Amino acid sequence: MSTDSMIPEDARQQTEALLKALQRKVVLVHFTQRQPCPACRDQRRLLEELAALSDRLELQVLDLERDAEQARALGVDKVPATVVRDADRDYGIRFFGLTLGYEYTSLLEDIAMVGSGRHDLPEEILPLLQYIREPLHLEVMVTLTCPYCAKMVRLVHQLAYVHEPIRGDMIDAAEFPQLVQRYQVHGVPRTVVNGRPAFEGALPPQQAMLEILRLANPEAWEMIDAQLRTLRGERQVRLPDPGHRYALAIVGAGPAALTAAIYAARKQIDTLLLAERVGGQINDTELIENYPGIPAIGGQDLAEALRRHAERFPVAERLGVRVREVRREGDDFLLDSGDAVWRARSVIWATGKHYRRLGLPGEERFLGRGVAFCATCDAPLYADRRVAVIGGGNSAFTAARDLLPWAREIHILNIADDWQADPVLVQEVSASDKVHLHPGTVVRAYLGEDQLQGIRVERRDGSDRFDLRVDGVFLEIGLSPNSEPLQGLATLNERGEVVVDRLQQTDVPGLFAAGDVSDEPAKQIIVAAGSGARAALAAHDWLQAHSGEED
Repeated sequence: MSTDSMIPEDARQQTEALLKALQRKVVLVHFTQRQPCPACRDQRRLLEELAALSDRLELQVLDLERDAEQARALGVDKVPATVVRDADRDYGIRFFGLTLGYEYTSLLEDIAMVGSGRHDLPEEILPLLQYIREPLHLEVMVTLTCPYCAKMVRLVHQLAYVHEPIRGDMIDAAEFPQLVQRYQVHGVPRTVVNGRPAFEGALPPQQAMLEILRLANPEAWEMIDAQLRTLRGERQVRLPDPGHRYALAIVGAGPAALTAAIYAARKQIDTLLLAERVGGQINDTELIENYPGIPAIGGQDLAEALRRHAERFPVAERLGVRVREVRREGDDFLLDSGDAVWRARSVIWATGKHYRRLGLPGEERFLGRGVAFCATCDAPLYADRRVAVIGGGNSAFTAARDLLPWAREIHILNIADDWQADPVLVQEVSASDKVHLHPGTVVRAYLGEDQLQGIRVERRDGSDRFDLRVDGVFLEIGLSPNSEPLQGLATLNERGEVVVDRLQQTDVPGLFAAGDVSDEPAKQIIVAAGSGARAALAAHDWLQAHSGEED
C-alpha cells in the first residue's frame, strides 16, 4: 500500500470486506472543476482508490461546468460533490466536501446499502414517510471529526434511499463556510429542512423524523404529536360538541388565549377553545428575549410550550376553524364558524391581529407566490434573489436584516419621506451594499402572471415612475386587529381594537377581550399573556355571580 493512501490503514480491511459483499454495481459520480480545489483533488483520489478495490464499484468523474446539464439534473451546485447511486436509479444521496474521518464510514455504509438493497431504518419510522408527499431536501452540516454527525447523515441518506421524494445531503462545514453563516451553524450536526435550519444534534431516529415532519408537513406533525402526547397522558383535550352549552368560549390560540385557557381550566370552568392556528403572531418571531424566566426562545417554540401546557387540561378544543360571527341569543353567545354554531355563556375574544396588505390588484393571487409577510420564516426561499420590503418602521428594517444573509439585492420602500425605525437599526441595515432605500415611494402594481416578477413604483411627488425587478415582496406596513366578528356587538375604537376595562371586560356583559385585539396600548407577549389570565379570572367571577341565571 502506498504511504500516501487516502484510505486509513485501520479501515482498509473493513473496506475490502464490505466491497466483496456487494451484490450489485454501485456508481460513484464525482463532480470536480477545471481548476480543482485541494478538497476536490483529495476526494477524487479517495474515490479512485475505492473504485480500484472492487469491480462492483464504478467511478464517473464529471466537471461542474462542462457537464452542467448532468449537474443540474442531479441538483449538484458546488464541488467537491459525490453522488452514490446504482446503474438504474438515483436515490438522492449526496456528499458535498470530503468523505474522510467519520464521514468515510458514512460513505461506506451508503455503498453497502445501495449495493445490497438493504437498510436498517427503525420500523416505527416507515409509517411516517407516508406524510412526505412533496419533494423534501434534507441537509446535514457536519465536521469530519464529529462521530454524532455520521449518525444523522446515515439517517437522512436512508430516508432518501427508501422514499423517493427525499434527497439527503452531507455538507462538510469546513468546505462551505457560506452555508455555515446562512444556516446559523453554531454546533454540529445541524439538520436543515428545505433550506430552513431545523434542529441541532444527533436526535434519536423517531424524534428526528418528527422534527423533520414538523417543517415538511405541519398538519401531519400536529396530528401525530397530539396522538403521542395523548398516549403518554400529557394531553387531555377533547373534541367539542356543537350541541353543548359551554360556560366559557375562548377564541384564539396565541399567548393571551392559551394563558386564558390554562387559568380557566384550573378554575374548572367548562371551556371551549376555538382558533385558526396555534401561536398567532409569535410564530413569525425568530427569537424572543424578553419573556420572564426564559432568556431566549424561538417564537414557535414558545407557542408550542404554551399549547402543550394548555392541552394538559380537559378543555374542548378545535383548531383550524375561524369564527366569522358572534351574536347574542337570550343570555348566551352564539359563535358561528360557517360549518358549526357554538354556544357559550361567556366569551374571551383573543384573536390578535393580522398583517395589513396594500390592496392592489392581484395581491391575493401572489400570496405565497412572491408576496409574503414573514422574512424570518421565508428568507431562505429567496437565496441569491432580489426582494423588496415595504414599510419604514422597525419591522421593515428587521425584515431586511433577516434577509441580508440570503438575498442578493434588497429594496426598502416607504410611502413617507423618512424612516420611522430606530436610527441604529436603519444605520446597521443600510450599511450593506445589498440594500437600496426608496423613501417617498408608492407601490402602484404587482407585475407577473402566476409568479411575482416585479413591482411598479412611483415617487410620491410624481417625479419618477419605474419598475423594480424583484422575486419577492415582504409587506411590513403594520397590523390590523381581528375584531370584525364583534362589529355591532361590542364597542371598537378608531383602530378597530376592542375596548376593555381593567378586568378585560367589554361593554357587553359576559364578553371579554385580551391580547393585541384589545385596546391595551402595550403590544407585548407578556402583556398579552397577563391579560389572558386576567380575563379568565374575571370570567370565572362573572360566571359565579350569574350562576343563578343558568337554565
